[in-house]
Amino acid sequence: MEGLSNATFMDSTELKITELLKEVQVHHSPQFIKLVDDTVSAVKSSIEKIPDDFKVTAELAPKFVSDIGADKVEFKFKKPSFIKIGGSYSIQTLARPQVNIDLIVRLPKECFHEKDYLNYRYHAKRCLYLCLMKKYLEKSPSIGKVEWSTLQNEARKPLLIVYPAAKLAAVPDVSVRIIPSATSLFSISKLNLKRNNIHDSNHGAALQATPKYNSSILEDMFLEDIEIIHRFFIGWKELRDALVLLKVWARQRSSIHVHDCLNGFLISVILAYLASRQQVNTSMKAAEIFRFTLNFIATSVSWRRGLYFPKEGQSNITKEQRLQLKESFPVVICHPSGGFNLAFRMSKIGFTQLQEEAAMTLKCIEKCRDGGFEEVFMTKIDFAVKYDYCMRINLKGKKEVYSSVFCSDNECWRSFEEKIHGILAKGLNDRVKSIRVTWRNTQCQWSVDDGLSVLDKEPLFIGISVSNLEKAFRMVDIGPSAESKDEALQFRKFWGEKAELRRFKDGRIAESTVWETAQWTRHLILKNIAEHVLCRHLSLSKENIVITVDQLDFSLLHGAGDPISYSGSLLGAFDVLSKRLRLIEDLPLKVSSVQPLDSAFRLTSVFPPEPHLLANEKIESPRLNKFVPSCIQPLEVMIQLEGSGNWPMDEIAIEKTKSSFLIQIGESLQKMWGVACTATENDVDVLMSGYAFRLKILHERGLSLINKEIGSDQAKRVHSTDKKLFIHSQHASMINGLQSRYPIYAPVVRLAKRWVASHLLSACLVEEAVELLVAHLFLNPLPFDAPCSRITGFLRFLKLLSQYDWAFSPLVVDINNDLSQSDVKEVNDNFLQRKKGQGEIIGPVMFLATVYDKSSEAWTGLSPNALELKRLVAYARSSADLLTKLTFQEEIGPYRWECLFRTPLNNYDAVILLNGDKLPYPRRLLFPSNVDQGKQVAIGHASKSFQPYLLPRDLKGRPEELKNKLLVDFNPSRCFIRDLEKEFPTTFKVWHDFLGGDVMGLTWGESYSSKKRKQEEVVVEGHDPCKVLKAVGDVGKGFVRSIYFLKPPRITN
Repeated sequence: MEGLSNATFMDSTELKITELLKEVQVHHSPQFIKLVDDTVSAVKSSIEKIPDDFKVTAELAPKFVSDIGADKVEFKFKKPSFIKIGGSYSIQTLARPQVNIDLIVRLPKECFHEKDYLNYRYHAKRCLYLCLMKKYLEKSPSIGKVEWSTLQNEARKPLLIVYPAAKLAAVPDVSVRIIPSATSLFSISKLNLKRNNIHDSNHGAALQATPKYNSSILEDMFLEDIEIIHRFFIGWKELRDALVLLKVWARQRSSIHVHDCLNGFLISVILAYLASRQQVNTSMKAAEIFRFTLNFIATSVSWRRGLYFPKEGQSNITKEQRLQLKESFPVVICHPSGGFNLAFRMSKIGFTQLQEEAAMTLKCIEKCRDGGFEEVFMTKIDFAVKYDYCMRINLKGKKEVYSSVFCSDNECWRSFEEKIHGILAKGLNDRVKSIRVTWRNTQCQWSVDDGLSVLDKEPLFIGISVSNLEKAFRMVDIGPSAESKDEALQFRKFWGEKAELRRFKDGRIAESTVWETAQWTRHLILKNIAEHVLCRHLSLSKENIVITVDQLDFSLLHGAGDPISYSGSLLGAFDVLSKRLRLIEDLPLKVSSVQPLDSAFRLTSVFPPEPHLLANEKIESPRLNKFVPSCIQPLEVMIQLEGSGNWPMDEIAIEKTKSSFLIQIGESLQKMWGVACTATENDVDVLMSGYAFRLKILHERGLSLINKEIGSDQAKRVHSTDKKLFIHSQHASMINGLQSRYPIYAPVVRLAKRWVASHLLSACLVEEAVELLVAHLFLNPLPFDAPCSRITGFLRFLKLLSQYDWAFSPLVVDINNDLSQSDVKEVNDNFLQRKKGQGEIIGPVMFLATVYDKSSEAWTGLSPNALELKRLVAYARSSADLLTKLTFQEEIGPYRWECLFRTPLNNYDAVILLNGDKLPYPRRLLFPSNVDQGKQVAIGHASKSFQPYLLPRDLKGRPEELKNKLLVDFNPSRCFIRDLEKEFPTTFKVWHDFLGGDVMGLTWGESYSSKKRKQEEVVVEGHDPCKVLKAVGDVGKGFVRSIYFLKPPRITN
């Protein structure tokens, strides 16, 4: 049975891979081949029109020539001696969406002098040759447009991209890349890696070797010589498919599909190497070759000495050449024909990142569903979602970048990447696991006419992965001791005014840096360090450095600070309460356990309560306090009593017995410690230490019934109050455990809850469901590591909401690895059962299963339904897109961080605006709402009967009287919604923000037909929408500010 299910699983993965290949591979149809041939012919005929011996001078690209510092660049034009299609097209491994056909144009020997490998003359002439070609290409009617690009982001090696005028519907984005080759232009020995070929004026200095520069020319010399590589792909379909799969995989990962790491050509070289060494063979399927290649990249020891193709004929590489290659480059993939490193651009950091990504992908294949197909091929892994901290540095016009020249051995932009990496690695030290610096500086629409000085327009990006939060949030870094004079001097030189000599507890005296900050802003330490070292060593101002870390903190503030800072006092107050409850003697059954249930205790409440002046045993003088809220939110606490066989069997009698116990507990607390208690029929609230605690009792008989099989008759009689309490307690203790394992979990949950509420989705997705969704990100982070920053965690939450396949998959959240195989099977059966039972999708459509709730009844049993989920997914998708955009770009015009929490009101049929100063907690309001469309149908005036703050005159009197003025658990919004649902049960659906928004959205409901809304406004008989909305205004009299009618209801049958 096991084998059978495994085979089925393999089949489903293979089927998906086959479908993926069909989607991304370009079918070489007669029409496509004709389009390519016609374009290549147009290029050839354009070149034919260039007159021979045309005198080419620097005037064709003066800025480019002067910027790279070349001299003696004039030549007489000769036609290319050879033009041929190469690259992926020639071996049929093009992969959408980038359908680039490489056209190799051999530069004629007559245009070059034998010493043109010196001082960038080759690069300048190569560019001028292309400039002349471009002039003639643009005249061709068969060519739509011609643009400049670069070879692997190397500005000194421009290319031409030719777009055909004709378009093919099946392959809309075809382009031809014209790449010059330099076959046998120069003597290879002159480009030896130990030689210096850039002779500057200061001959006195010892000339350094220029391996990167020499390799840049060698690359063009060996460009045509790729038959040895391509021959493996001809007639081997599986190898070609594996190459396409690897291209898709790499393109989804922006940290490795970049100039200093991997590209399609290098992937084909690695595959050809494995084939030449018979490590992959024709009996393997594409998916097996794919996995083997990743394993080779991640773990092979061959990388240490470099990859060398087997000896063939004369292409023997000497030991000395191998040594030179290893000394000059961190990664070596030697060209089969000689001592040229195909991976000369690959940096050490780029390669490390590549190995990490390969290892992570193998983990996904092993651990994720369907062989990790979604994670490996379909998930876009860009900087914003991969790294914990993303930085964007604007270097436009910064002369420091190219201190003296744009290009020496390496280009100045590449050297600057290395410089920034070095500074940050030294400054951040063991706080970070990896730092990735990439400057895709030639991505903008660039032309060689503009020269190289404009290539600093694009910002430079840095991705930082945190090692662990304890290290990342450390406040003191200890440097060398005072005795080590040289090291201490270096330390002070690096840190500047931040360095200080300190005596530590163990008696040693050492240099140190201190990053003082409050407990709740420790996530800013990394930002402060990065800003300090970059500003100090690169002469940048803070305005030029943008680090995504605290841009969303505004949404969690209450007044000036983050209320989470009161959590310490809340937990202290709960401990006192818990001890006191256990000390009560005069109860028939003693209190055996006390458990906090409210999300404030596990730090996941968006607004944990601040201590209230009137909720103390002794009331201090209140005059100094400016704002004393008139409302206080109660925090649920669950009590269990000792076991007893004397409990009644009747459900109502059980509840009455609980109530009498709670009242007795309240009286004892009052008598023994002077604690104020208020009792209603359902609840007992205890006011102490500045908080209101709402006590609940879990009945032990109810608990023992729940633990039995659900199938038995007795279990069906379990009172729902006990079941709810039990589930709440299970959830609370699990989330509390998770929060202590991942300290960043709680801030991510708070942002997620704030986002859900601000888009008026509070009724669709309850607090606990949000906590479980975020928990899933930490427990199942693949293809990433668990998030270590709040913004990255929040972005992943939005992506999970918008990309998960809710219709066909249950989301299982197994916090403590409690679920067995049979439990998982039960969850899947329950999911299928629910789907079958729905028929028409009207019921809940999000299935969230946990060990305490395998049928997803607790938090998503009633909502979201299909309509609500559709809205949730749409909002999550657009918010994720905006958040990614804000990470990569400046805040432009309307696109700002606040927009993530502003909901578009035109998506509702009617909008109710509430009086902001009648909300119970007005300071929680993010933005006052306004409507600038639709028809205003009702205006209301604020009631005087409720004020959110107690006025100074209200704070006079005896403590008992003052405590009576405190409104426990009063929320006018909730009362208003309850009244609306009672009055208009099916007329409309109410969308609201339970955290304290001043707006509600209405969408017409079931009593209006579900037929598509027509453009003309048809008023349904007996249901004039304006009259309905006026009645809504009457229900909320004193609380409603105004009501706007935006869209008419749908037509009845």
